[in-house]
Amino acid sequence: MNEPAATLDEMRALLDELPGPDLEAAASAAAREAQLTKPPGALGRLEELVVWLASWQGKHPPTIGHPRSSVFAGNHGVAARGVSAYPSDVTAQMVQNFVAGGAAVNQLCRTVDSDLRVYELALDKPTADFTREPAMTEPDCAHAMAYGMMTVEPGVDLLALGEMGIGNTTAAAALCLALYGGSAADWVGPGTGVGGERLRHKIAIVEAGVALHRPSVGDPFEILRCLGGLELAAIAGAILAARLARVPVVLDGFACCAAAAVLHAADSRTLDHCLVAHRSAEPGHARLLAQIGKAPLFDFGMRLGEGSGATLAIGVLKAAIACHDGMATFAEAKVSGRDA
Repeated sequence: MNEPAATLDEMRALLDELPGPDLEAAASAAAREAQLTKPPGALGRLEELVVWLASWQGKHPPTIGHPRSSVFAGNHGVAARGVSAYPSDVTAQMVQNFVAGGAAVNQLCRTVDSDLRVYELALDKPTADFTREPAMTEPDCAHAMAYGMMTVEPGVDLLALGEMGIGNTTAAAALCLALYGGSAADWVGPGTGVGGERLRHKIAIVEAGVALHRPSVGDPFEILRCLGGLELAAIAGAILAARLARVPVVLDGFACCAAAAVLHAADSRTLDHCLVAHRSAEPGHARLLAQIGKAPLFDFGMRLGEGSGATLAIGVLKAAIACHDGMATFAEAKVSGRDA
């Protein structure tokens, strides 16, 4: 990856530069919703989504003309400890599957007309085993964040984020344990399908990693450096860049939200422009959503990753805009409005 130079201090400094919502655009969206031919609130969260999109795109009506699904792929040194049902080679093999158009996210992108971009982060150089040393050096972590920022290009008006990386639910669980406490068993799930003794081993690995770094980690960015992964750092960078560019973000499942949680722990406002697409079947995800204060759009029992749930949610957002823009107002349809 050819990333620009960056430091974690530069990333921390961006938290003070993030714009807030456009309240005027949000008010315009809410005002139109109130005039459409339906009882107030009858479209439920579809109405809320339009207001959210308007407030973070900074315009009314909001548009989704160029959505992008960005999938970041990285390998984890901790995978060598037997925490996954698959070997690390699968990460690169799945990247090739994305390129060839054979993965689930490819089909979903075609369905909702989203531009799929896949970003490889040094797959031949996994992060370090975090049970023995920090997963990343500070430059590597900061460079991965900067690399993730590059996905927010001019013209993109909605960003769906996802990841691919054998071992990343282990890293995600470790991040959550370090950020929010509890026990490792609260956060560790089957991931690619481990159970029984393998699952107990995965829990022990997460406990060991967090115990090793707890005395030395400071702020959430240090937690990301010590326990995260390159693809998770890239997701955090993409979220920051999207906020700066006023691009709303849709987050995928457990690993993706764990990366986002690092920013939320640093400043709870940093995820206001983010929507969580779905609640993953990974058991720690529901607990994590409660911590970051996000209600998912749907719960289909998905646990695939690769941005699949986030991309599927693009269709819901497009439907919300279509109703908002296409429905007639009571005055236009000559339908009697609600009595005061």
